[in-house]
Amino acid sequence: MKRFFLFGIGILLFASVANAQTMGGANDFTALPKPGPGEKVATFGGGCFWSMSEAMSELKGVNKVISGYAGGTAKNPTYDQVATQTTGHAECSQTYYDPKVISFTTLVNAFFFAHDPTELNRQGPDVGTDYRSIAFYRTPEEKNILLGLIKKINKSKYYHGAIVTQVVSFTTFYVAENYHQGYYRLNPGSTYIRQVSKPKVIKFRKVMHAELRPEFQK
Repeated sequence: MKRFFLFGIGILLFASVANAQTMGGANDFTALPKPGPGEKVATFGGGCFWSMSEAMSELKGVNKVISGYAGGTAKNPTYDQVATQTTGHAECSQTYYDPKVISFTTLVNAFFFAHDPTELNRQGPDVGTDYRSIAFYRTPEEKNILLGLIKKINKSKYYHGAIVTQVVSFTTFYVAENYHQGYYRLNPGSTYIRQVSKPKVIKFRKVMHAELRPEFQK
C-alpha cells in the first residue's frame, strides 16, 4: 500500500518539495488558492492523488492541480488521519482550469481514464475508502454531465465492470501536506511511482493524447 512507501522520506525530500514548482505556481500551499478571473475548479478522487494530480496537470487548459482531501466530515484532516478511514475523506485532486480551453466534460472524461472507476474502495494495491472513486459537482449541470458520462462509458463496455464512482455535491476541500504536492515529478525513482503511478499515467497519456499539453504528447 502507498502509505508504506512514505517511510524513510527524509529531510532532503521536504526541502526539495518546499522549493519545487508545479503547474501554475509554488508548491507551498498554506491556504487553498482562490480561482483566478475566468478560472473554474473541479474536484475528483481516484485512488492515490499522486498519479491523479499528475494526470490532470498534463491537460491543456489546466493551470494547477492541488492534492488534498474531500468527501468527509473531519475538519483539517491530516494524511495519517485520513488513512485510518475514520474521517470519511478520500484522497482527491482539485483542478483549476480555463473553461475557454478545456471543458468540464473533458475533465470528467480524463478523470474516468486516469484510474479504474469500477474498483470499489480501492485502486490497485491501495485499499480503503480513502482511495475510493469519487467525483464532485458544483452545479446541476455538472451533476448531469457526470451521470451522463457514467452511463455512456458503462454502455461502451470500455471497462469489464460497472462504474462505482460516487457522484457527490461539493462541500469542502482540504489541502494535503506540502510533501504530497507534485510528488510524482519530484520522486521519479520512488518504487511506488515506478511500479504503480507511472503505468497509470502512461495509460492516461495514450487515451487522452489529443488533450495533452504538447510536451506530454511526445
